[in-house]
Amino acid sequence: MNKHWNVVSLAALSILGLSSIAFAGSGDAHWGYTGHGGPGHWGDLDKKNAACKLGQEQSPINITGAHKAALPALVANYQPGALKIVNNGHTVQVNVGAGSSLQIGDQSYSLAQFHFHTPSEEQVNGKSYDMVWHLVHKDPQGGLAVVGVLVKAGKKHREMGKIVSHLPKVPNKEQMIAAVKIDPAKMLPANLGYYHFNGSLTTPPCSEGVKWYVLKTPVEASPEQIARFKALFGGNARPVQPLNARLVQESQ
Repeated sequence: MNKHWNVVSLAALSILGLSSIAFAGSGDAHWGYTGHGGPGHWGDLDKKNAACKLGQEQSPINITGAHKAALPALVANYQPGALKIVNNGHTVQVNVGAGSSLQIGDQSYSLAQFHFHTPSEEQVNGKSYDMVWHLVHKDPQGGLAVVGVLVKAGKKHREMGKIVSHLPKVPNKEQMIAAVKIDPAKMLPANLGYYHFNGSLTTPPCSEGVKWYVLKTPVEASPEQIARFKALFGGNARPVQPLNARLVQESQ
């Protein structure tokens, strides 16, 4: 998971997506997915990134050994809107206007943005998928909830097609294409059963305290759609992190 907020505290986690910089990080230290700026070095690039190497609840994970539990349903109340898209240097992010929310039990979150990783950052029983999109939500106190949608190569995805047709090559400049309407609800599968665990941002500063909901049912996107995104960024997935003492739950 990739920010308009540049501090490590969850209250300021705008790194998740209300600005053109979005998940690109604060810019204090260059990071990426290969070489000296790669994931194995994130914790050493900046003291703000200490959680990347010292955290005990880091994301992504290999989802395995999940315990079935009576978890609340995910209720997505998403609204379509004009396509607002930005290349933040590490992924493509679609910013979402006010009015879209996610209800989880008695907690409501506002959808701020969604973005993409290839291959999937999360694994299920050791299996990676071709892509994942992360829908990033925040509650009024600044807490974060991320819904992960696993993607496998298959038939064309209509909403994804709109996005790949407008992939921005110039970084850090949001584009609004008023004539193109995006419906975040169509980024979800019909079945919203999920795996739940506590985790972190998957990009520096790797701040913890993020609630993760990875959907069990994957969606499909065409090989061409996935390839067009990958041609822009190459691989942009953080390797899976140790589970440590965390419990992974599975909705019934």
